[in-house]
Amino acid sequence: MESSQMEQLASEYGQRAQAASQKLRSVSTESKNAVLATVVQKLRDPQIRERILSANGGDVSQAKANGLDAALVDRLVLSEERLNGLADAVEVIIGLEDPVGKIGETSVRPNGLKVSKMQTPLGVIFMIYESRPNVTIDAAALCLKASNAVLLRGGKEALNSNRVLAEVFREALSENDCPEDALVFVDTPDRNLMRALLQQTATVDLVIPRGGTGLISAVSQQSQIPVLQHYQGICHVYVHREANLENAKAIALNAKTQRPGVCNAMECLVVDEDVAAAFLPEVSTALLEAGVELRACEISRSHLPADLVQQVKSASEADFDTEFLSLVLAIKTVKGFDDAIDFLNRHGSGHTESIITENQDRAQQFLVQVDASCVLHNASTRFNDGGELGLGAELGISTTKLHAYGPMGLNELCTEKFVVLGEGQVRA
Repeated sequence: MESSQMEQLASEYGQRAQAASQKLRSVSTESKNAVLATVVQKLRDPQIRERILSANGGDVSQAKANGLDAALVDRLVLSEERLNGLADAVEVIIGLEDPVGKIGETSVRPNGLKVSKMQTPLGVIFMIYESRPNVTIDAAALCLKASNAVLLRGGKEALNSNRVLAEVFREALSENDCPEDALVFVDTPDRNLMRALLQQTATVDLVIPRGGTGLISAVSQQSQIPVLQHYQGICHVYVHREANLENAKAIALNAKTQRPGVCNAMECLVVDEDVAAAFLPEVSTALLEAGVELRACEISRSHLPADLVQQVKSASEADFDTEFLSLVLAIKTVKGFDDAIDFLNRHGSGHTESIITENQDRAQQFLVQVDASCVLHNASTRFNDGGELGLGAELGISTTKLHAYGPMGLNELCTEKFVVLGEGQVRA
C-alpha cells in the first residue's frame, strides 16, 4: 500500500472512532452495561467459543512454528479457562460505578459561583499491543464503560484471534444500538499504517502501547499524540532483616513462579546480609526445585552451601537491569535498608516493588521512598493488577506519572473538566 493510501486509511480510522466517541457521550450507563452483558453471553456461547479458540489455535501454531519466545506464546494462548476469566472480568466491569459525569467536591466562590470538577471521557484511545488477545476485550470493555472509543492494533502473531474477538464485541454493540465504531479494529499489522495512525492528532487523544521495550520506545519516538507508557516490569521483592522468613519464601516463590511471563512477576530478589545465611539456602533450593535459573551476586553465592553454589550462576551487572519474563531470577544481597532502597531505585523500572518485614516503621519508609507505581508490604508483586486491586480489568500498568500511574482502570480512562454554576455573575 502506498504512503498516501496509508495516510488516508489512518485518517478514516481516526474519524470513525472520533464520530463514535462523540455519540458515546450521550449513551446511558444502562445501555453500556447492556452491551457488556451481551459480550459476556457471547464469550460463554459454545459456538462462539469454538470460533475464538479455532482462530487462536491457528495463531499459536504459527507462533510456535516461527520460534516465538515461550513467554510470548503463553500470553498468546486462549483456553476455556482464560475465556471464563475474560467473561468474568467483563462482568466485574458491569458492576463498577460509571465514572462519567461524576462530580467532585464543590466550592463556592465569594461571588457565589459554585465550582466543581466533572469526570469526562478522554475521547479516542489508540491501543497498540503484542501477543495478548485478551486485551482486545479488556480494552474495549473498559473504554466503552468510560464512554471512550478505542482503536485496537494488535500484533501480527495474534491477528486472527484479535479479529474474531473484535467482531464479537462489535456485534454486541450493534445488537444494543450503540455505535459499532466504539471499537475500530486495525485489521493489518503494517507498521507504516501504525506510524500514520500515530500522527492523527486531530482525532486521537491518547496512545497506550502495551508490549516489549522495543515497541514502547518506537511508539514514544514516532507519536505526535500523547503516549502513556506501559514500560517493562523489573520488579523486586526485598527481604528485610526483620522479615518472617517463611512468609518471604512463599512470597518469593509466588512472585517468580506463578506466572513468570507477565510484567508484575519478580525479576530480582533482594536480601539483607543479616538474614542471607538463614534465608538464601532455603529459598534457593525451593526456587531451583520449581525450575528457576538463579543468577546471584558473589556475596549471595558465598552464603550458599557448596552443592547449591554449583547450581547457581554468577550474576552479571546486566542481569540486574533485565526483565527476564521467564523462569530466570537475579539475586542481590545488600548491606541493609538504605542500600536496598538505593538498589531498587537505580535498577527498578517504576513498576512494582515489595518489602517483606515485620518492622512497621521500615515498611512505611519503604512505601514512601521507593519510586514505583505500586509498592507492597508483605505481599507478592503479582497483586499489582487491575482485577486484584478492585479496578476490574485494566488497560495496562502505567509507569508514566502523567496522567496515570499504576494499573489503568475506569477512573484513569477519564479526565476532569471544570463545571461552574452561576446566577448571572459577570466579571468585574
